[in-house]
This record gives sequence, structure tokens and C-alpha cells, in this order.
Amino acid sequence: MLGDLDFNVIERSWVYLFSTGMSFTLKLTILAMSGGILLGTLLAMMRLSSNWLISGTASTYVNTIRAVPLVLVIFWFYFLVPYIGAWLIGSDQPVRVGAFSSSLITFVLFEAAYYCEIIRAGIQSIPQGQHMAAKALGMNSFQSMTTIILPQAFRNMMPVLLTQTIILFQDVSLVYVLSITDFVGAASKIAQRDGRMVEMYLFVALVYFSISFGLSLMVKRMERQAAIAT
Repeated sequence: MLGDLDFNVIERSWVYLFSTGMSFTLKLTILAMSGGILLGTLLAMMRLSSNWLISGTASTYVNTIRAVPLVLVIFWFYFLVPYIGAWLIGSDQPVRVGAFSSSLITFVLFEAAYYCEIIRAGIQSIPQGQHMAAKALGMNSFQSMTTIILPQAFRNMMPVLLTQTIILFQDVSLVYVLSITDFVGAASKIAQRDGRMVEMYLFVALVYFSISFGLSLMVKRMERQAAIAT
């Protein structure tokens, strides 16, 4: 059986795989990471708010998102949001939401719940004396959070944030269910065209493993450096 494998299909297709498929995967990962961290930071500060309504709203959002499978959220946004948008604006036709926009919004909203908990833990890890020092300098809560607390929290949580981003990079492959040409989607098209499913999916698995493993090693190195610094 192994003798029937033809890995030349990878050599013939690697330009398409990486220039079209992997470039899309990385683009979506970077955009979703950026949006997720921004929204996650806002949610983290809301969860730490002394106002029970603000804190409760953020907690409900985070707990709800974390309890729902990602693939279900992807389908929900892609198929239902156009009709909800049409209902909101009073249109008879569903609002046009492209597959890319739908998947990007989905990942930002979904990943924000996970980034929120990481950032919240980072903020809580900062000694209370830092908050008191900021108040002594005449800073309000917003100023102390943005100039003193958050920079330290992000530095402390960087390895965990990168670990979550590795998970995001892997999760992006789920956009394949929307027929988007990400790395998995590009490989699937070639596999179906040339009848080389085994070879292509073995290659996809190897690429994902190599990238994820390499980034994991970088995270471990950062953790060791942080431990030495403290």
C-alpha cells in the first residue's frame, strides 16, 4: 500500500498550497488574534469591574461562548446572521455576509472569551501595591490600567497568550466547512482533483505539527526566561 503513495503531488502543488491556502490561514489567524485580544482585554476589565451589571454581562458572555462548540458558532454566524441582520433593518432579503467576514467575526468573538480569562488572570497577578502607587501618583483607574497594570499583565501572560494563539491557528482549519480555501481547503481541492487524499492529508498534518511544535518550543523558552527573570 505504501508503494502506491505518490508524494510528487505535493511538489507539484506546494506553491498553491502556501501562496493561497497557508497565506489565508495566517491572515485569518493574525486578524482574529488581534481582534480577540482587543475584545478580550475589554471583557477582562468588565469582569473585574465593581459594577455588578457590567461584570455580570461580561461573565455571562464569556461562560456562554466557552460552553458552545466552535464549529456550531461558525455555522450559526454564516447561516443565521444574514437573516437576523435582515430582520433588524427590516429587509426582505438576507444581509450579504461573505464567508471570510463571517469566519473572522466568529473567531474574534469566540477567541475573545478565552483571551479574556488569560488577561484577567494577568491583571489579577499584579501586586495590589502597583494600583496603590498609581493612585498615589494621581492617576485615575483608566490611566493606571493602561499605563501600569496592562503592560505588566501582558508581559506576564505572553506565553499563555501565544499558547492560545497556537490553538487559534489550529482552529482556523474549521473554516473548511464553509468551503473557504484555507490550507486544509486548498489541500482538499488538490486531493480530490488528483485522487491523492492520503498524501495530501499526511502533508497537511505534518505542516500543522511542525508549525505548532515550533511555536510551542518558543513558548517554553519564553516561560524559562520569565522564570529566570523572576
